Order: sequence, then structure tokens, then C-alpha cells
Amino acid sequence: MFKKLSLLSLLGFILFSCEKKPVQLTDEEYSKLTEEQKRSPEHALDGILVSDDRLELTLFASEPMMSNPTNMDIDDRGRVWIAEAYNYRTSLNPRNPTRAEGDRILIMEDTDGDGVADESKVFYQGNDINAALGIAVLGDKVYVSVSPYVYVFTDADGDDVPEKKEILFEGVGGEQHDHGMHSFNFGPDGKIYFNYGNEGRGIRHADGSPIIDPLGRPVNSETQPYREGMVFRMDPDGSDVEVLGWNFRNNYELATDSYGRMWQSDNDDDGNRSTRINYVMDYGNYGFKDEVTGADWRARRINMEDSVYQQHWHLNDPGVVPNLLQTYAGSPTGILVYEGKLLPEEYQNQIIHSDAGPNIVRAYPTTPSGAGFNAKIINLLDGNPRDNWFRPSDVTVAPDGSLFISDWYDPGVGGHAMGDLDKGRIYRLAPKGVDYNVSKPDYSSISSLVELLQNPNRATHFKAFMALVEKGAEAKDALEKLYTEGDSRMRARAFWVLTKLPNGNDYIKTAASDSDENIRVAAVRAYRNNKMSDVSFLLEMAGDESAQVRREVALAIRYKSNPEVWLKLANNYESGDRWYLEALGIAAEGFWDDYLPKYLEGVGSGWMESQEAKDIVWRSRASNTAELLGKIILTQPGRNNQAYYRALDFQPSNSKNETLKGLLANAPEEDQLIILRQISFDPSNPDRQILSLARQTAGSISDDRDFMDIVSKYELTDQKDRLRKLVYQSENNRYSQMAANIYASLYGMDDIEQSFSNTDQAQSILAIQKFGSIDNEAMAKALAKIYTDESKSLELRTAAMEAARGYNSEPYLWELAKADQIPADMLPIAEKILLSSWNGTIRAEANEKFGDASDKDAVDLPKLLAQQGDVEKGLLLADTYCLACHKIGDKGIDFGPALTEIGDKLSKEGLFNAILNPSEGMGFGYETQLVKMKDGTQFTCIVNSKTENDLVVKLVGTAEQKVYKLVDVESITQLEESLMPKFPLSETELVNLVSYLETLRK
Repeated sequence: MFKKLSLLSLLGFILFSCEKKPVQLTDEEYSKLTEEQKRSPEHALDGILVSDDRLELTLFASEPMMSNPTNMDIDDRGRVWIAEAYNYRTSLNPRNPTRAEGDRILIMEDTDGDGVADESKVFYQGNDINAALGIAVLGDKVYVSVSPYVYVFTDADGDDVPEKKEILFEGVGGEQHDHGMHSFNFGPDGKIYFNYGNEGRGIRHADGSPIIDPLGRPVNSETQPYREGMVFRMDPDGSDVEVLGWNFRNNYELATDSYGRMWQSDNDDDGNRSTRINYVMDYGNYGFKDEVTGADWRARRINMEDSVYQQHWHLNDPGVVPNLLQTYAGSPTGILVYEGKLLPEEYQNQIIHSDAGPNIVRAYPTTPSGAGFNAKIINLLDGNPRDNWFRPSDVTVAPDGSLFISDWYDPGVGGHAMGDLDKGRIYRLAPKGVDYNVSKPDYSSISSLVELLQNPNRATHFKAFMALVEKGAEAKDALEKLYTEGDSRMRARAFWVLTKLPNGNDYIKTAASDSDENIRVAAVRAYRNNKMSDVSFLLEMAGDESAQVRREVALAIRYKSNPEVWLKLANNYESGDRWYLEALGIAAEGFWDDYLPKYLEGVGSGWMESQEAKDIVWRSRASNTAELLGKIILTQPGRNNQAYYRALDFQPSNSKNETLKGLLANAPEEDQLIILRQISFDPSNPDRQILSLARQTAGSISDDRDFMDIVSKYELTDQKDRLRKLVYQSENNRYSQMAANIYASLYGMDDIEQSFSNTDQAQSILAIQKFGSIDNEAMAKALAKIYTDESKSLELRTAAMEAARGYNSEPYLWELAKADQIPADMLPIAEKILLSSWNGTIRAEANEKFGDASDKDAVDLPKLLAQQGDVEKGLLLADTYCLACHKIGDKGIDFGPALTEIGDKLSKEGLFNAILNPSEGMGFGYETQLVKMKDGTQFTCIVNSKTENDLVVKLVGTAEQKVYKLVDVESITQLEESLMPKFPLSETELVNLVSYLETLRK
């Protein structure tokens, strides 16, 4: 008996022990794991830190059940749907195997209630959905986003096998592009919201016809004001498509809250620490590119912001909606507004967001601030301290209120490259002790439908919403009860359904007088959705005490002339509320000539004493705005005027120039430089007054960059001495290169070659080092005269040989090498230059000629990963190879993506792959472009922007932009090969370099 009891007790203890959750390894224990163990599903939870000790992370699914999840949704039964991307960017990754049957849409389910998926089924598989970036399960429809298409699968009988697949939209960017179409999301108003990144370019219906805005303009990147990434919404049947925001870079996913407000993240140009979270104000311009010209954010401009993130989004420009929050370095992905009750209170009703770059999941609690918002950051999950392969690609709420996180799990963050094909995970985050338990939803009764309407899971919300709308008046009483007694957000959900019932507009009028400002916000948004046209309603709401409500009224009158409403809104503007000011500008678009004079008349003749009036003039686009800006400038000369000078750039060019020229007569000396920089000037037909001023002013310009801009713009040849000093200065190599190029354009090569022949050898070498940075064939030939002349000193020839690098110089060097005309003592330097050439053709041919045996496929990566290099030696290698085209902190050239925090973004494996196989992971916006000109010349570059008239590029190895007239360009072709060369590094050097790059963290 004792033995039986002991056995039973032991068995019970064992069973109890098995049910206990495993304890996460300590830092010391985790550090002792092998790399293989760290990457295994068994230790997946050990690699991720949960910031809130009230919460618990569990592993719901992992390889081999699934792999590489790019996006995720959860249906009303609690099943997890994922879009896999095994065949990710296969054209750029020829070394990777592919799944011949194509990528899959998977449904994973926990059938035995243990919180772990035990069943996985394929909903659809095919090469037509390779590397899909979005999936949304709404009723019997499944929306799959895979540029250039959006597919809608219909499963009417619910057997998890689609009866049909249809194209909803087409023509959205390039095939399989990360910056193309992203996922769809159900909004509380019965609309479906979606977005695409800056490779989207435009959107078309399935029949090829374009989406048209209310003014009849096609919505694409060639039509102003539409630029770059955009935000849209539509009815569930795909009709009534509206464009709601534009000029984002890679706005990966869109989230809505119960009031109908939109939120999303946006990725920066890689490495610039400028990722952001946006409150998306309808019809807003979000500033990635210059609104008027389309110029890149780096383009020098008046009133340019001090910080990179402000420059990046043109935040000082009139017409740009502010950012909600800067998240700095990252690769932002999925986002939602958590409106459940399961997670602790501080996460309820807040934005939750995944960022694959820093391996993190965060919450962003927001609070209203004027017509906009403030936000802060709370970390939820963090993989970076331990496992920087944790790449959260999406966040989704399950029907029980728990948070699910999909994990791409890879040494890199996508961006056209992947280091691992087979791994991928799904996690569940919930309070400790709360198991995953989803009951079957009941859509049969109105009481149950009202309960399901409040569910935080969007698939459940969608089905309940549609069913209640179908019930019509029968559901009215239950919905009115929820609207009366529920909490604010659930009241809003009930309100939206009520607006779809008979007499729905009556509910809008009732909500307009609600004591809750957020319900009143929803009322104004519903006014628009229901296409009401009651101006008295808007006029009343324009006087609302809440700036949040008044913001919505401003957005509601876009496209329609409502001077009385706009003037009432404008009179309630308080200086400093940029959100409100931009809402006024959005509302006034197309009507400024009607609105602005009436507004200024109301303010009176002393309007320039009112900061509010000056703000509105600054934001305005009336036909007399340039003249008004000139008047403001004359009353307050000096640096305070730069914002008003910049505002002139958004006025018609003839008005801008007339104003600037008119200011010359009375402008103080400190403003004359601004005018010279800003005014249009044609050297072939010069304005004598402007040219004379430039000549008088140039010598007294204290700022070197301003000086060079003026000398170059006006082709001033009388500033030779100062320009030459700038060439030789050692403090700023970038300015030295810029000055050298200007010097050559003004004075020619003869003058420079004389410098190379200085009787003082030290001065000759210095001239070669400074002017040798000019990258063209003329300079290549001038240098060749020196290094091929064996009568000259070894030191002089070596300096010339080392300067002979550069994309446009190396073809001449290669011709000499092929003809064996490079002296033997110079050949080792020439070989090094050619083997690391930016020109892939030269590099390949040089490898063949010089017998370079280093083959990337022959590299023993596991061997390299096991080694720890010398960080100091790696820093020297980075200075030698990386700084020529990358920024690291304050050093280097802003050509390729910045590397300042690359150790946070890429794992050790990812860093090796980026160096060894640069063409597999080109950052978007940094792809190699081949430009052919009509005169027969051609060059490779990075294209920063293409405007109506100009092509703005960065040539290899320089931070400076060069502008070509578009009429002179024959073609622009994107190449599959990265501009980054394969450096001729030994294994030891590779390990040292990566060891240093790993230290580059925030």
C-alpha cells in the first residue's frame, strides 16, 4: 500500500512538473549554449526577454510546422493564418533553394487545448503568392497582398479550401517588393483600410483602370500631390476606394481604433535613425520627399532642420503633418491598436507595434495634445540582449485578448535578403496562468452579436458588424443599450453600426453633442462616410471646444468650398498646434484664394502682429501668398525669417522670384545670401542684377558650404584662392572633394596638372591626393601620366596610383592593366583597386586576369562565426573600406546606408553575408541604377529622386547630389548587382571587420 501511494504520488508529481512552465535560462546559462542550441525552438523562449513580469510568453508554433512568416491574422476561431515567404526575392538570391510548388498560406490550430499548435493545413499554395506581405481573414474572404497584385480568395462553404481566387488590385509596384502592397485591416466604420510603401507607385483596379480621386486625378506617384507610400480605404466589396495619406517611405501596416483614427509606422532610408510612428490625418502629406519638387530629404534647402530625423521627413516645411513619435533605428513591421481587456491596463487601448530591426515589440501609450497627440514608449518583448535573430514581423490580437507575435527569425531583416530559409516562430503573450482558450462564436442571436462586436479580434469584430447591419432595425435596441452603457470605445463600435441602420444620420447628430470628445470625433468622421451634406452641422461642430473635433471638421470640408466653416475653424487656431494648422491647410487646398483674403480681412490691418495669422500665411498657397511672405520678411529680418523664405519654395516660381528680387532693395545683408541661394538663375541668360550681387557677396560669405554653392551656381571665377584653400583644407574631406570638383569645372585640368608638377614633391603629392578625388576620365589620364613615368620618384607615382580609383576613373585604369602598361612596382596597388572596383564587370574581369582565388561560395562561414576578431584592427579596416561610402557616427560619406547602429540591425551572420554577398540585400533606395544619357554617356548611381524636370542622383562614393535634366536622359535601368564591391579581404580581416561592426549599437 505504501509503495502504491508512493508510486501514485510520484506519478502525480511528475505530471504536475510537466505542466509547470519552464523557467527561462539565466544570462550565464544562455551564454553557455551553442549557436545551434540558441537557434533551436527548444530555446526560443530563452532568447526573448519579457519586460513585464506579469506577462508570459509561450511558443505557439515553430519550424518545421511553418517557416518565414511575413504577416499573420487570427480568425474568429482562434486559428492563426500566416503568409510564408520561403521563395523570398528568389531573383536576387540565386544561391537559395526554392520551393517549386510556391509559397503557402497556412492555418495553424491548437486542437487539444495545450496552447501549442498541433495541426497545420495549407489553405493555398502557388508561385503567384511568393513572398506575400499581407494576409487578412474577413468573413469568407481572405485578402493576400503580393505586389504587384492583391488577391481575394473566397471560401464560401468554410472548408478551408478556396472556391475562387480573384484579383482585387493590380499594378502596385514591382514584383515581390518589400516596399509594395501591405496588409488589409477592418475598420470600425465598416471600411477596409490598407497601404503600400514607396515602391507602390500607383494602384489600379483588376481591369487595369486607375483609382481616381475626387478631382478626377489618377492616384499614382506621377500625379501631384501623391508621392511615395500611401494609405487607402474601401468598402468591403472593393468599391469606393479613397486615398487618405501619402509621402511615406515604407509604411508597413495600418491600424485603426474604434473611433476611426488611423495609426502606422514608417521606415526611414536605412541607417538614418529616423523611423517613426504616425497618427495618419486624412489627406495629409507626410514629408518623405519634397512636396513640390520630389527632391530627396538630403537636398540642401533654406531652413533645413538641425537633426537628421527632422530633415528626413521635411518637418520644417509647410504642408507636412508632424510625426507622433520617433523610434530612431529600426525596421518597423506590424502594428495594431489593442482594445482588449486581457493585457494589463497600461496596454489597453494603446498602439502595439513590432520592429524587426532592434528585435523588439513595444507599446506606445498616446494622449491628446491640441489637435494631435503625444506618445511614449513601453517595451514588451526584447530579443536584442540575447537572440538578435528574433525578427517580429507582425502582431495580432486573438479572440481571447492575448497578443500573438509572428517571428521571421533570421540573421537579417529582409530588405531583399534572407540568411535562413527554414525557421520561423509564432508566440503568444498573455498574463501568467491564462491559457489559450477560444470558444466557438455564436452569431445566431442579437445579444451574442453585440457581445462579439466588442471583441478585440478584428475577424470576430468584422463578422459581428456585418451580421448586425444585416439585422437592421431588429438590432437597434441592443446597440442603443451598448451605446448608452458601454465604455467609450465600445460605445463607438455600437455607434458605427447604428449609422448603417435606417435613420443612421440621426445617430450622427446625436453623437455630435456627446460629452465624450472621441465620440464627437467619430460623429464627424461618420458624417463623411455617410456622405452627408449638412453645412449647418459642420458649422456648429466648427465651434466645438475640442481641437480634436475641429480637426475632423477641417478634414470633412476638403474638396468642397465651405468658407464660413473654414473661417470659424481658422479663428479658433492657436499658434503652436501644428496638427491644427495642417488640418486647416488640408481643408483649404484649392480654395486659398477665397479663404485667405477673408481671413486676413477679419483679423484686420494689423495681421502681422498676430502669430496665428503669420502661421496661416506661412502654410497658405494663395496667389498672393508670396507677396504676403515678403511683407513678413521685411518686418523681421534675420534668421527668424528662414521659415518664411522656405515657404516661398511652395509658391509658383514666378511669384517666388518676383518676391525675392523685390526684397533685394530693402533686405539686410544677412538676408542677401539667402536670396542668392534661393532665387532661380540661368547662367546662359543671366540676370545682371543678381549676378552682380553674387559677385559682390561671395567673398564675404563665412560659411564654406554657402560659399561653394554660390560660386558654383553663379560660375564665379574670381574666387580662385579661397576655393583652392578649401581643396587643400584637411578638416572636412567632403568639402575638399566638393571644392576640387568646382575648381575643375571653373578652371579646367591644365591648372590642376600644373599643381602635380610642383618642384616641391610634398606639395605635388598633396595636390595629387586632393585633386585626385575628382572621378572622371580626364583625371584618370592625368594620374596615369605620373604613375607610368618610371623617371619620377616612387613616392609621387605611388600617390598617383592610389588616387586612381573611382567608378568613372577605373575603366581607363583597367584598359592600361589589360594592355600590361602598368609598371610592375605599381601593379599591386592597381590590382587592389580593380579587384574591389565598384564596376562589377571590371571586378569580374580583374578577378580572372589576376587569379583572385577568394570565392564567396568557398568561405567557411561556420568557421568565421566561431572566431572573435580584433575590434581595433576591424575599426581600421572600416575606416579604409566602409567610410568611403557609409556614415559611421560623424565620420564617412553619406552614400550607402549608414552603419552607425548596424550591430543592432544585423546579427553576426547577417553582417558576414552583407559583406560577402552585397547584391543579395540591397537596401531599398540604394539599388544600383544604370543611367544612359542621350549623348551616349552612361553611369551607375543611386537615384535619389525623379521630378517632373530633373533626375537627382548620387554618384559612387560621394554624399553630394547631382542633377541631370530629364530631357537629356534616355533610360534608367535597375541592375541586380550592388554598387558595393566585394573587398579583397582575408578571412582574418573579415572576422576583424565584423567584430568591429558588431559593436556599432545605440
